[in-house]
Parts: sequence; C-alpha cells; structure tokens
Amino acid sequence: MSPAILGPDPNLLHPVPEHPRIMFVKNLTDLPNIQIGDFTYYDDPEGPEAFRRNILYHYEFTGDRLKIGKFCAMATGTKFIMNGGNHRMDGITTFPFPIFGPDWRNRFEGEFNFRRRGDTTVGNDVWIGYDSLVLPGVTVGDGAIIGARSVVAGDVPPYAIVAGNPARVVRMRFDEKRIARLLELRWWDWDVGEITRHISILSAGRVEDLPTLR
Repeated sequence: MSPAILGPDPNLLHPVPEHPRIMFVKNLTDLPNIQIGDFTYYDDPEGPEAFRRNILYHYEFTGDRLKIGKFCAMATGTKFIMNGGNHRMDGITTFPFPIFGPDWRNRFEGEFNFRRRGDTTVGNDVWIGYDSLVLPGVTVGDGAIIGARSVVAGDVPPYAIVAGNPARVVRMRFDEKRIARLLELRWWDWDVGEITRHISILSAGRVEDLPTLR
C-alpha cells in the first residue's frame, strides 16, 4: 500500500524548523476574536510576538473579528488596524475622553459609540506584501495580491492585484470566466493529499487544467 500523501503538519507553529521566522499563525492560540485557516503563514524575523503586535487596537469590547482564510502568505510587517482604533467624529473633538477613567466617563449618552466598520476578512490564497496595512472592516477576496506597503482602505475583489495608498486595482490576475471557475472549485478546501498530488498544476498550470482534478 502506498503511503498517504499529507504535506506539512498545519498544527505546527514553525513548519520549517531551519527558519523559525515562518509561522503557521493559526497555532497562536492566545489571539481573541481571531480566526485563521490552515497553512496560512506569517514571515518575520521577530517571530510570533511580531504578529501579535501588528494586530492593532483589537479590544474585545468592540466585538469585531479578524478572519483570515487558508493558504495565505503574509510578509514581514503586515498590519491590521481593528475597530478599536476608531474615534468619534460627530462632535467638536475626536478625543476619547471616557476611556481615561471615571471623572471623564458617563458624561453623555452613547459615549462609547465609536465608529465600527465590522469584521475584517481576508479570503483564501491571499498574498499580502511587505509592510502592508489593512484597515478595519475591509474584505479581501480569495486569490488577491496586495502590493508591498499598500494601505488597504476598501474591499479587494477576488483575484485582484492592488497596490498604493489607498490601494487600487492594478490588474486582475485572470479574466472573469477563469475567476468564476476558481471560486467554484475552491482548491483550498480540497483534501490535503489531493492538493499535494496536483501542486504542479496549482503552481504552474492553467485554470483550464483544473476541471480534471475533481
């Protein structure tokens, strides 16, 4: 009987022992309100603490979540600003008085109604380039690429390449027909053995070759 084809263990924090800077970040279990899929990695010479540090203003009382799919690649310096970083903009000042203690608290109704843009969601098979910044409430579609030092302030379509501040679509990776096929197949949800057997097509083949895989 042939041995099972499994690939790397998604439950290892450091899947490449000789390079501890590479982490499967779903295994950082002390991250509240954060959901990360299998095989998604962050690469940083400062290790796990750098990933924790780069999720900014993520306070549990805001209730928002950071959701990142499977098989994403996040380069050094990738940062997420969450809703806890927002200030009120409907008054004279944006200063957050009530967070500084009882003397400045309970002064008006709705004092903690800071602006919330909802969950931040990164799809599957997304590559986020060096030192990029993703703002609160953004949805990044499956298969997208975010260029180095981009500021992602709005939603990114599936299989788009975006860059700049604010990030804009540079081009699409495939035409609409091929994108629809990829979103239908959802290769990242295949059994890991099937993924392993077809790495050559997934990495260097054509979208037209994929229907023969399932």
